[in-house]
Amino acid sequence: MPIPEDVTGEEIDKDVRQELQSLPKTLAEDVAKNLVMVARLIDEDPEGAYGYSRVALRLASRVAAVREAAGFAAYANQKYAEALAEFRAARRMTGTVDLWPLMADCERGLGRPEKALDMAGAPEVQKLDKAGQVEMRLVAAGARRDMGQLDAAIVTLQSSELASHSVQPWTARLRYAYADALLAAGRADEAREWFAKAVEADRDGSTDASDRLAELDGVEFMDALDEGESAEAGEGSANGDVDKD
Repeated sequence: MPIPEDVTGEEIDKDVRQELQSLPKTLAEDVAKNLVMVARLIDEDPEGAYGYSRVALRLASRVAAVREAAGFAAYANQKYAEALAEFRAARRMTGTVDLWPLMADCERGLGRPEKALDMAGAPEVQKLDKAGQVEMRLVAAGARRDMGQLDAAIVTLQSSELASHSVQPWTARLRYAYADALLAAGRADEAREWFAKAVEADRDGSTDASDRLAELDGVEFMDALDEGESAEAGEGSANGDVDKD
């Protein structure tokens, strides 16, 4: 796959660059460039990112960072079985538990919420950092919802992190998930309160909490193009009425 001229491979994280030092120099550069493309495209063009991840995997499948990138790209394309296999491979290579929540979410994607819940109660969770533990809580709540256990999902999300007034990288998503679960359970007033709190914490627009809040408040947004078309239609109708008269 083509690599843009502005991609040098130097853009990758220093830890990944260090991993690639085990490869011949030219090969390491090629792998690095493909990993940069995965990172660059994974949000806007998941399919493109997946393609570059497969190239990197073909070139250096024994590098943990490559297996991890391949896992993220597969996950972004909802290829959950493939993502789970890559995450497991990366974990075997590194011995870390950082990918545990993602592995559990892959189990959800494969229609195995019970397995995700088992993972949520495993000793590995205690080894996760705070962000990882919050992510695991989100996955566990999602698994409860998959199983139709709305009240249990709500209870799962109730935590010191949810109650905290400080804003962390995970705060908006945690509040959003809680609000969404409340709404699904028919608790609209509480849901509105928590969607509003999610909006306060969502500084980078990572959720659509503002849209959900507006929907609950009965606010409708009309696209500017739609407004223009409506105006033209109105004018045409008026002209038509004049012609008839």
